[in-house]
Amino acid sequence: MATKSRKGKGTSKSKGSQTGSPKKGAKPGSKLAQRRRSPAAIHEEIDDKSPVSLEEARALVRAAAPTRTVAPARAIRRAAAPVEQPVALELFGEERERLIDQRNKERAQQLRDYQATMAIMKQRGVKKAQPASGGAGRRRALSADAGSFQPLQVMAEGDSWFEYPVPFFGGGIVPRLEKRLGVPILNMAAAGDEVRFMLGVEQRKRLQQNLQSGCPAGGPWDVVLFSGGGNDIVDNPMALWIRDFQQGASPGSLINQPRFDSALGIVRAGYEDLIAMRDTFSPTTQLVFHCYDFAIPDGRGICGHGPWLKPALDLHRITQPVTAAAVVKEMLLQFKGMLDSLSAAHPGKITIISTQGTLDPKPSSWHNELHPQSKGFDQFAGMFRDALKTLFPNRVI
Repeated sequence: MATKSRKGKGTSKSKGSQTGSPKKGAKPGSKLAQRRRSPAAIHEEIDDKSPVSLEEARALVRAAAPTRTVAPARAIRRAAAPVEQPVALELFGEERERLIDQRNKERAQQLRDYQATMAIMKQRGVKKAQPASGGAGRRRALSADAGSFQPLQVMAEGDSWFEYPVPFFGGGIVPRLEKRLGVPILNMAAAGDEVRFMLGVEQRKRLQQNLQSGCPAGGPWDVVLFSGGGNDIVDNPMALWIRDFQQGASPGSLINQPRFDSALGIVRAGYEDLIAMRDTFSPTTQLVFHCYDFAIPDGRGICGHGPWLKPALDLHRITQPVTAAAVVKEMLLQFKGMLDSLSAAHPGKITIISTQGTLDPKPSSWHNELHPQSKGFDQFAGMFRDALKTLFPNRVI
């Protein structure tokens, strides 16, 4: 949202603003002042013994290690630009190895940052700001002394609903949930990921190691959040389990059920293996899943990616918007049914967040075919926070 210029104090640039100090007119501790302070300035202002917020803890970590050589995830996952001139095959191999090495360095940095941030919050205690009931503009401060409150230890694995790397958007569910919990989340999600890869060889080994080793800050993981399955049943392969349009056909009859069952079966196998890994390597860890929402196949993509739904439906002459949306809804309802059956088979340590039907069924609720608008992601982050509050009533503040 563009901000309008304001008259009065704090509107002119000053030397202090260039060095990271608050401009005149910014109240100490306000969000405006927080944004204008450098990590070093925050470090100097934070009391050595008082509880810290997530933002303050991260600032302390950055101040202790200000130099970073690892590129952000967004740059690493960016699609390669088309190559106009012939390139030697060995150079492709070298580039692939470079990207793998860069990605591994990034993940190692994530672990170090998470461990350092949690160490500070465990030692000092947690301070968190929550919206007050009186309105979105009013806030009340909550704090917990070290030793009396243990912050939740949360790991996330998943797709773009967790890690939505669109610039200036605010991310997906995980960064928004962090703000609501006031604690860091080790977010291993990647946009575009599928269950068959998350539970394939490479990522399975990483996930198993994280479960087996426990939280880098000590002790087992309290929760693993998992978002997967959406990418497995959309995009080009979707054409394999959609039937040609027939006048008067129900949405369910336009799905080739045996084929869709096979696709959904692979997704279910991944979830089953994740549950088995949890039971073996970290039996006290809760698993939290969600079931997306009823996407609208209107042909919108983002940043050169997508659309993921409309092309397959168009191919089978399912072009009427209401019918196309109904087919997608039926697929997602079956996905939720699969998750519900898993939860029934493993009672007690699996939570399914019923996210379907949350958004208003109109295109303006969606950023594109597969991803909600920022307000929608906020709604889902709130639902995750409520679910964790139910699971851990004394550890979510």
